[in-house]
Amino acid sequence: MTTPTQPAEQLSTTTLLRFATAGSVDDGKSTLVGRLLHDSKSVLTDQLEAVEDASRKRGQEAPDLALLTDGLRAEREQGITIDVAYRYFATPRRRFILADTPGHVQYTRNMVTGASTAELAVVLVDARNGVVEQTRRHAAVAALLRVPHVVLAVNKMDLVDYAEPVFAAIAEEFTAYAASLGVPEITAIPISALAGDNVVEPSSHMDWYGGPTVLEHLETVPVSHDLTGCHARFPVQYVIRPQTAEHPDYRGYAGQIAAGVFRTGEPVTVLPSGRTSTIAGIDLLGNSVDIAWAPQSVTIRLTDDVDVSRGDLIAPSDDAPAVTQDVEATVCHVADRPLTIGQRVLIKHTTRTVKAIVKDIPSRLTLDDLSQHPAPGQLVANDIGRVVVRTAEPLALDAYADSRRTGSFLLIDPADGTTLSAGMAGASFAAVVRAAAPADDEAEWDF
Repeated sequence: MTTPTQPAEQLSTTTLLRFATAGSVDDGKSTLVGRLLHDSKSVLTDQLEAVEDASRKRGQEAPDLALLTDGLRAEREQGITIDVAYRYFATPRRRFILADTPGHVQYTRNMVTGASTAELAVVLVDARNGVVEQTRRHAAVAALLRVPHVVLAVNKMDLVDYAEPVFAAIAEEFTAYAASLGVPEITAIPISALAGDNVVEPSSHMDWYGGPTVLEHLETVPVSHDLTGCHARFPVQYVIRPQTAEHPDYRGYAGQIAAGVFRTGEPVTVLPSGRTSTIAGIDLLGNSVDIAWAPQSVTIRLTDDVDVSRGDLIAPSDDAPAVTQDVEATVCHVADRPLTIGQRVLIKHTTRTVKAIVKDIPSRLTLDDLSQHPAPGQLVANDIGRVVVRTAEPLALDAYADSRRTGSFLLIDPADGTTLSAGMAGASFAAVVRAAAPADDEAEWDF
């Protein structure tokens, strides 16, 4: 059980878990989040008093815990979640950043936003309704975004008399579907967010269930933030050239290591130019170090005076990514205006932004049944589809399957800076799409 306040030194030794909630409308996502915050004593007194007051004004005797996350007036009036609500809380075992995402079909893009950095997704299902279209849609989005852990929270078990067969049937159907999408780990938990069963405390009504509560699973699920085993990548954010009497010849390249490890004396290649050099030194917090790793922010110095600027990528010479001007990717379109063939855009990849043009939109994915619509001509808000983009300058892209950081990008409207689409380079659950699609359409999906 979490205490309201914890020593700073204790929090500094706990791990961080980013997770997102998803599910259909009225499945109880916001109530679950509110119950987590309330029962783990992560709610300030004035926040709870405000929720109790708002609940009384709506004629409710008990506080509506969903109001802890549904902060917009439109959300409270309609009793739905519209925008992504981020909340931060901690227990003695772990710190959490959660994203409570909307359930409506038209807000699928919001779920993509919330789950893009999540290591775990909690998908809620109403025990009375079972797995529905939106459940499958959210499972597919989690698989598409390579979320490594998925929790199926079968909510409102109190409304089905806490029946084990109801839970077992839903868990079996969802697990089979999510596994077919390539989700590596699925955990099913029967809960009642309203009553608090199996959210923070074990339920006395479901003695047939011997697994963890939601909070216990969140606290214990293995989460690896170790990016040192990944391909080493260093996007240059800023060139430091003081040209002072004290440092007349200093030239350093500052940024955050996106993945991997860099060492002094290591041969590196600067992309997209392809120029090579050797790391002469690494500066970290004002001190010279021999080694640095992700996600540290450092300044790298090279032995040669090569041309390096913001947007360039430094990588080990024996493990450098290929550069390309033809980007094939899956994108989720998030703007209200459509994305069309021939449209001129900006593509932002790490610290680099270049001009580009949409050369083709081979297909649009229907997440309901994973069917494909070849040659849609455009993507509208919440659509997910394949695109081919030709860039004005080469980009050093990794496959999204290899790196969520250096395999992702944004398409931006050059006229006003609006984000148009979120992109994931390379393939994504290819085997699933081929298996689910009619044989006639296989060639159109090009994964």
